[in-house]
Amino acid sequence: MEDLPLTIEFGGGAELLFNKVKKHSVNLPGNIRPWTLRKLLVWLKDNLLTERPELFLQGDTVRPGILVLVNESDWELLGQLDYELQDKDNVLFISTLHGG
Repeated sequence: MEDLPLTIEFGGGAELLFNKVKKHSVNLPGNIRPWTLRKLLVWLKDNLLTERPELFLQGDTVRPGILVLVNESDWELLGQLDYELQDKDNVLFISTLHGG
């Protein structure tokens, strides 16, 4: 099976947990299908997250205060963790939490 190309973006400070890189072009392994947002979060933790996973993840989902958009649509409208990722989807994580 072919790999699944995605664009993953981080904003609002979430990029600080991912080596300060805001935009990543990734190819998810094609042998794992279907790719859901739930599986993507595990992959991100294992492959891109460089520090403080507790600031990004809580259990098997993102922490409260992190907005998730897929192709500019709120993931809550798409089925959240169960949304099946499609070729060239753009997944954006925006932290609304600001420390002081």
